[in-house]
Amino acid sequence: MARMTLREAMARPSTINWDKVNATTEADIDRQAREDGTDDTSHLSAPYPTPATVRKTLHMTQKQIADLTGIPVATWRNWEQGRVALDPAVQALLRILGREPDAARRALDVAAE
Repeated sequence: MARMTLREAMARPSTINWDKVNATTEADIDRQAREDGTDDTSHLSAPYPTPATVRKTLHMTQKQIADLTGIPVATWRNWEQGRVALDPAVQALLRILGREPDAARRALDVAAE
């Protein structure tokens, strides 16, 4: 097995064609998902939305949503990356943020108090 240092790995040129990646449309992604069989949307009927879905729906950065909810940004990142299981309270918060974002924002707005 060949091994290399981090410095050697970082010095290697990228093999990613970023022009092609950036030119890929949502329609292209949907078509490719159908072609390779990964277009399963059953996860959309989950009992609660994912942390990333909620954050993106609210058009917020991880820092912004962490500040809004009073949750450390590192914790939010761990939830989004699946490193930490979501307990029932977090699942409930995600349902509320997903279904009633305006009410949740009003309720969570510490600055208004």
